[in-house]
Amino acid sequence: MMERSDLQFERDYSSPVISRWWILVLAFVFIYGFSVLITVTVKAYSDKPPVPEVVKDMAGNVMFTGDDIRQGQSVFLRYGLHDNGSIWGHGAYLGPDFSSDYLHQVAVATREMNPRLSMSELNAKAKTNRYDASTGVLVMDEAQASVFADAPAYWRKYFSTPVNNGGLPYNLIDDDAELHKLCAFFAWSAWACVANRPGEDYSYTNNFPYEPTIDQGPADALTVWSVASLLFLLIGIGACLLFVGRDKEADWKASVPPYPMMSADGNQPASVRGLLKFVVVVGLLLLGQTLVGGAVAHYRADPGSFYGLDLSSVFPSQLVRTWHIQLAILWVATGFVLGGLIISRIFGGKEWKGLATMTYFLFGAFGFVIFGSLLAEWAGLAGWWGNGSGSFWLGSQGWEYVEMGRAFQLIMIVGFLVWAYVLIRNTMPALKVPGKRFLAWVFLAFAICVPVFYIPAIFFDDMTNYTVVDTWRFWMIHLWVEGFFEAFATTMVAMIFVEMGIVSRQRGIKIIILEAILTFMGGIIGTGHHWYFEGQSTFNMAVSSCFSAMEVVPLVLLCLEGWRFYRISRVGGAEGVGQQHKWVFNYFMAVGFWNFIGAGVFGFLINMPIVSYFEIGTYLTPNHGHAALFGVFGFLSLGLCVYALRKNLNDAQWASVKPWIKCSFWGFNIGLAMMIALSLLPSGFIQLWDVIHNGYWHARSIEFVTNRTMSLTGWLRMPGDVVFILFGAVPFFIGACKAWWINWQSRHAVED
Repeated sequence: MMERSDLQFERDYSSPVISRWWILVLAFVFIYGFSVLITVTVKAYSDKPPVPEVVKDMAGNVMFTGDDIRQGQSVFLRYGLHDNGSIWGHGAYLGPDFSSDYLHQVAVATREMNPRLSMSELNAKAKTNRYDASTGVLVMDEAQASVFADAPAYWRKYFSTPVNNGGLPYNLIDDDAELHKLCAFFAWSAWACVANRPGEDYSYTNNFPYEPTIDQGPADALTVWSVASLLFLLIGIGACLLFVGRDKEADWKASVPPYPMMSADGNQPASVRGLLKFVVVVGLLLLGQTLVGGAVAHYRADPGSFYGLDLSSVFPSQLVRTWHIQLAILWVATGFVLGGLIISRIFGGKEWKGLATMTYFLFGAFGFVIFGSLLAEWAGLAGWWGNGSGSFWLGSQGWEYVEMGRAFQLIMIVGFLVWAYVLIRNTMPALKVPGKRFLAWVFLAFAICVPVFYIPAIFFDDMTNYTVVDTWRFWMIHLWVEGFFEAFATTMVAMIFVEMGIVSRQRGIKIIILEAILTFMGGIIGTGHHWYFEGQSTFNMAVSSCFSAMEVVPLVLLCLEGWRFYRISRVGGAEGVGQQHKWVFNYFMAVGFWNFIGAGVFGFLINMPIVSYFEIGTYLTPNHGHAALFGVFGFLSLGLCVYALRKNLNDAQWASVKPWIKCSFWGFNIGLAMMIALSLLPSGFIQLWDVIHNGYWHARSIEFVTNRTMSLTGWLRMPGDVVFILFGAVPFFIGACKAWWINWQSRHAVED
């Protein structure tokens, strides 16, 4: 005769998983979203600012060629200048925005050479487009020609000393030929900022940047679509709250644990025990990232020296910022790789032959890519790979977030494909169980998307048109990191809750599908909010501004769901599980908090076109980036690591590791909050004020960024950094090492 719990268990398996309408809505969101995004991407090829074959002055003399522009872009990347300053607002913040700095020089020259013209006449003269598409010839006026003639000396001085440029090495670029090509690239990027599109009254970059010297301000479309985005946001939030109010399943709790739970007793299979070394690597990479991040912050406050030492000769600012960004991506990705391996193994429930060997192979492959690429980037920026394609393939590609050499990128893609294969093999037993089948398919679908949507990072090279590059670059940054990585992480967290028995199978699946619908409803098309001023037309602005505003909607739902999760993890039948995995829950709850603050509040603050026009590239951007990247993806990755630690340690072993994890949790949260409140947020508003009053070039200039007020806010970054490093990263690394050592000792003690 069946026990009551057995009847409940059987009922849970026999009940419908989820309404087919949920799947149809998700399919529609994907098809519609990617149809629009692909349309925008295709239009980028036709709407991009043209690279002329020849650029001449008004007298017909050749100033530079299209090859000079493309090779100048290659010089820009080879020396890591995208991790020093920016082009069209995207890049680093230690140096200027090179395009707006050059444009300001042209604007000043235009006024000085035409003193009798009114402001409207100056604007019309500056915005005249003299490019002939039929011949490929661009003619620049007297002011543009004058600035170009003086540009090599101007930029040679900029590259001469770290004090001038935010910590670059002394005399970074002093070769005449390289300076000529680099200036050609800067001149072209500035021309695209001011020259009207054929048949339009705004430039290729939608009148970015703000340049009051020649009366260049935001195009009308920025205001219109900013208002429209607010409408989409309010409608989306209203619909979300209506859905939540009608949701009858207000309680997450499962009637019984739906699946057999692998206990946290320290006695795990070899494939699960072997994952602890991934946690140690995550801790090491995180510690390294925080240290180089502190160096980047110091370059901002005092670019000339590091407490009396010449740091720029060994670890220049563009190198440490490259490492800071790459390490962030790599340790977060390693945590997700670990999460996928452990969850698929637990969910599948079987140890297959060769799994432990494949795990060791993945560990070695990712280790080679991680540490090999970091050293190769150092060598590339030091000039070891020469001036040809060697740096692009082996050193640093130079694009922000895509600095890793192309050869290492290809190896990483292969590693991700092998990882996906391991996940498929791990999960295959679950596909044969009726109650697990649907959840397993969802898990595998999002897992396979992880390597697939990293591939756009290889669709360009160092001489591809800048607009096309940034189109594909943000496919990787936004869709890969913020899209499918987030969907995969949501699936893993839901599966953990289902495995623990605190969430019913139906509720877990509903959370995954609903989160995917809401995330991709705004997130797929919303990718285009990065492209407002990247050489695309207003069509992209129209669709992406409205849909990117809706990216806040799932964050509102997460706040409501987070409260339900908070209650169920501490009361009732989940009390034992809640106590056993308390710090796993705490890390996941931090994700909800920072998702709303970092991605929601700070993200929406800068996403509207009219705000982004004045704000992009100021410290409001890294304010959002730090709170969202670490607060969301960082805490997700660390939560998965803590889950792996807890699964491999019994209660007594965990008691000696827990204080380190507890300390790191509070250190990370308090340190991150201090960074934002004391430094990043006030710095961003100070710069925003200056942009509005003096122009974008001024707020991004070295003189302004290193003035007394900005230097003070730079130094105020130190308290938060110290807390984050000493009470966050260091304890986590110690806890990970201690857990691995305890597990290693106990395993060998049993074998002996």
